[in-house]
Amino acid sequence: MRHSKVNTLAYAAMLTALAAALNQVTVFRMPQGGSVTACSMMFIALAGYGLGPVTGFMAGISAGLLDLFFGGYVVHPAQLILDYPLAFAMVGLMGGIFGLKNFQAGKINLNLQLGFSLGMMARFVCHLISGAIFFGAYAPEGQNPVVYSAVYNVTYILPEMLFTLVLLSVPAYRAAVDTVLRPKGARAA
Repeated sequence: MRHSKVNTLAYAAMLTALAAALNQVTVFRMPQGGSVTACSMMFIALAGYGLGPVTGFMAGISAGLLDLFFGGYVVHPAQLILDYPLAFAMVGLMGGIFGLKNFQAGKINLNLQLGFSLGMMARFVCHLISGAIFFGAYAPEGQNPVVYSAVYNVTYILPEMLFTLVLLSVPAYRAAVDTVLRPKGARAA
């Protein structure tokens, strides 16, 4: 998708705002942070997918900082970076890596779903490291902090990922994404 710098900024800001707004709509919230939202991470992946990996990365950083501003929890500067800007940026970066470079109408969701899934896995790794180092004290006695962090984080990242992948597989939604992200001049299949 080719845009002017102003259009790219406007699209990225809109997608980041949608991600931030939907991040406030929670299905359930974990006691020490993290929640399943109304598919908010999808919009960060879409920013990367449609506007490129750098723009997706920056949209993710912005969304992570907005999440921090609207109720984040910080115990250490490294944890702040891992849990907020870096974790969210990974979703936009991966969405961009699997983005529209080789766009083919009708093939949009496979690459988008792959980029989104890998982005969510990279986000999981950021939260896993942060949880093992900075929240290991919450692990039950005798439990490995890495195992505790993995189990804790998968309980909200996996459902969010699965809900979003289901949405991305709905034909009407797929067609809408295809139409919005189709580069100028490309024809629908």
